[in-house]
Amino acid sequence: MRYWCEHAWLDSSGVRSSVLVDVADGKITAVVPDSPCPPDAHRLPGLVLPGFANAHSHAFHRALRGRTHADGGTFWTWRTGMYALAGKLDPGSYRKLATAVYAEMALAGVTCVGEFHYVHHAPGGAPYADPNAMAEALRQAASDAGIRVTLLDTCYLAGGIDQPLAEEQLRFSDGSVDAWASRVSSLRSDSVLLAGAAIHSARAVPRAALPSLVSAWPSGPLHVHLSEQPAENEACLAAYGLTPTELLAEAGALSPRTTAVHATHLSTKDISLLGSSGTGACFCPTTEADLADGIGPARELVDAGSPLSLGSDQHAVIDPLLEARAVEHGERLRTGRRGRFTPEELYTAMTAHTSLGWPAGYADLVAISLDTPRTAGCLPSQAMLVATASDVHTVVAGGRVIVEDGRHRAGDVGQLLTEAIEELWR
Repeated sequence: MRYWCEHAWLDSSGVRSSVLVDVADGKITAVVPDSPCPPDAHRLPGLVLPGFANAHSHAFHRALRGRTHADGGTFWTWRTGMYALAGKLDPGSYRKLATAVYAEMALAGVTCVGEFHYVHHAPGGAPYADPNAMAEALRQAASDAGIRVTLLDTCYLAGGIDQPLAEEQLRFSDGSVDAWASRVSSLRSDSVLLAGAAIHSARAVPRAALPSLVSAWPSGPLHVHLSEQPAENEACLAAYGLTPTELLAEAGALSPRTTAVHATHLSTKDISLLGSSGTGACFCPTTEADLADGIGPARELVDAGSPLSLGSDQHAVIDPLLEARAVEHGERLRTGRRGRFTPEELYTAMTAHTSLGWPAGYADLVAISLDTPRTAGCLPSQAMLVATASDVHTVVAGGRVIVEDGRHRAGDVGQLLTEAIEELWR
C-alpha cells in the first residue's frame, strides 16, 4: 500500500510537502518527500502526522461524561460516582463500552492506547471463570475498533495508606503482589494487545509490597498514578516520611520504562529523581482541569530528562490535539510566558508510542484537514495549535484505513456510545 501526503510532519526535518509513504505488513518501509503522487497511491490531503498515542485511559470513565461536571466537590467526591459506575461493569458490557470509546479515540487520531486497567474481578472480588475476562474484553474492544492497546494491568492492594479495601474496591484487588503477578503472567501479547503493568498509586500499594512488585515485572511498560492530589503527598509524608516519588525511587520503580501519570504536585527533588532516572511523565490536562487537580511542571520535567506523553484519562474530552495545546496553555498560565513548548515538542508528546512499549515503524497516519473553519489559513507547521479532533479526516492504523472522511469503519460511533452508556445507567 502507498499513501501520498500533501504535507507530513517528519521527525528529522519538520513538515515536508508531497511525501510518499510505502507500507508493507503494517509497517512503513519508505518515506520519500517531494514525490509526485503515483496513480496507485491513497491521497491524504492536509497535514499528516504519525498516529497519536493516548498514554493514559480508563475506558469505563467515558460513561461519566456529562454526568459529573456540574456538581462541584473535589476529586475525592467525584471518585464516589466513579466507583458506582465500576460496580456495574461485566465483561460483556465492558467490551461494548470500550469498543465505542476506542472507536471515538480512533476518530480523534489515536492508534494506540495505554489502558490503566484495574477492574479485574466480579463485584465483591470473586474472580471470573477466566481470571482475565475483563482484560480480554479490552483486547477484543481494541481489535474491533482497529487500534492497539497496551494493557497496563494494575496492582491495587489497599484502600489508602494503612487502610483496608472498601467494598467497592474489592473487585480491583488480587489480594497480594504474588497473586496479581500470577494472573498477569497468563496475559498474552499479540498484534493488538501488549501486556504491561501498573502500580495504582502510593496509597493503593503499600511500601513493603513495592519492591516485590517491581521485581515481579522486570521489563516492559510500568505506569503509576503519581502525586495527582496534595492529599496523596500529605498522607505519604505522614506515613513514611517520603513523597510518593521518593517512595518509588526507594523501591527501584523509577526507570526509562516507567511513566508517572499526572505528576502534578512535585517537589524540586521529585522532579530531579524523575528526570535523572529517565522516568516519563504523562500529563492529562483536560482531566486534571476537570477534577481541579492542578497544573503540573511539564517544562521542568522535560528539561530534567523526563519524556512527555499525553492521555485523556477519564475522557471528559477525547482529543489529543486539545490535550497537547492544554499543556502549552497551562505553562503560559502558570508562568506568564508563551512558547514554553515548540510545536515539534508537542507533536512528539502526542505520538509517544514508546511510552506504551510498541516499537517504532508502524504505519499509523493521521490526516488533518487544513481548510476547515478552524484550520483555514494556518501554516501546516502550526496546525496542531489550532486544529481539533473534528478536523481529523483519515486515520490509518497498522497500514489499514480505520477512519475515512471522518467516519469510523464500525459505523455511527455516537450511536455505539449512546447504546453502551444507556445500558449501564438503566
